[in-house]
Amino acid sequence: MNITDTPNTETGYIRDVLAKSLDLQTLTVSEVSSLLWVEDDELWSEIFQAASDVKERVYGKRIVLFAPLYLSNECMNDCLYCGFRRGNKDAKRKTLSMDEAVEEAALLARRGYRRLLLVAGEHPKRAGIDYFEKVIDAVYKGSDIRILHLNAAPMSVDDFRRLKASGVGVYQCFQETYHLPSYRRLHRAGAKADYAWRLGVMDRAIEAGFEDVGMGVLLGLYDWRWDVAALIAHCRSLMNKYGFGPHTLSVPRLQPAQGSMADHSRYRVSDDDLKKIVAVYRLALPYVGVVVSTREPADLRDELFTLGASQVSAGSKTSPWGYVKDGDTEQFEIGDSRSLEEVIGKIAGLGLMPSLCTACYREGRSGERFKHLAEEEAIKNFCHENAVLSLKEYVEDSASGEVKEQLTELLDEEIAKSRNGVAQKCKLIEQGKRDLHI
Repeated sequence: MNITDTPNTETGYIRDVLAKSLDLQTLTVSEVSSLLWVEDDELWSEIFQAASDVKERVYGKRIVLFAPLYLSNECMNDCLYCGFRRGNKDAKRKTLSMDEAVEEAALLARRGYRRLLLVAGEHPKRAGIDYFEKVIDAVYKGSDIRILHLNAAPMSVDDFRRLKASGVGVYQCFQETYHLPSYRRLHRAGAKADYAWRLGVMDRAIEAGFEDVGMGVLLGLYDWRWDVAALIAHCRSLMNKYGFGPHTLSVPRLQPAQGSMADHSRYRVSDDDLKKIVAVYRLALPYVGVVVSTREPADLRDELFTLGASQVSAGSKTSPWGYVKDGDTEQFEIGDSRSLEEVIGKIAGLGLMPSLCTACYREGRSGERFKHLAEEEAIKNFCHENAVLSLKEYVEDSASGEVKEQLTELLDEEIAKSRNGVAQKCKLIEQGKRDLHI
């Protein structure tokens, strides 16, 4: 089916699609398109419930937390919606030195983070592969961060090989919009103006050895139904070619930014629309990590925790030097300003399990192996036990006040019913051992 064809939204058909997803099968573009065009509110209630059920079957109750660390806001592109665009004459430009990057990473590690997403504007001289290799090495050696992911400009296969060898877990890059006329209108200059070069980025990354890649569209640049269906089509093409697709799908929504020239009303994505998108991503690719950033307001994010989201950023800053000095020019405005501790407390209060785990990268659970474990409903057992261990570390090292009491009570309950030596490992954590995992 072409994504422009008329979808089937009859109740019986939609329920068949939901049954397929609940069986942890990936959905076709045709089935995804049908979900996207459902209008009946009662049927959407069934879709939301199915998404929640699928997420719990695959990952259990755990929600992974991380923070972005912005390395540079210098950029050669002129994307009309971005605060980093070269046409923003009011921007205060900054690229972190090695010492500055380590200082920010160490500060975040003291707050309890163990995984960071490095982010950089697209400037090959200021933030190219040579810079990334040095900064990644410096952060690993100079902080307690255990895994670094990277959101950066598309690269050649050779540069991706160097990036993979540096120790990056997930390479993340968004097509922004798959609608070619809109893409060309919004990306007026720089390497990013080359639609085809960006479209092929995941193939080059995978060919270079990346088994975990992160994908997404910037919701609000074009009709969200069209872009969501196109993204799933892209994911399925990777799965057919390589045996696995993206490790994560992100749901960034267009937000105000300094110097933006984008029209925020033409293709507006409402809060209800965003809930639908999160649910559809979860149902379309049951094994994938659905990532929600602090672009979104706190109350909405809390809802998305229960609608299929499985990874969330917290306590984020979107400018270089933002954690140490509050930074200057941001990529976009933050919607949820809660600290990591506040978000962890909220997740626990919702009956979910906060996780700061990095175990899969230690144990080689990535790519096709991770997908297989997720579809066999086995990954959630690792996820839950490692979430308990990482949360125990957090309580010992970083939590405070009422949240610490809340988490201690939660951990006592979980440790009492744990397996695989989790209780013994928790005692070792109390004695000072760290980075214990299953």
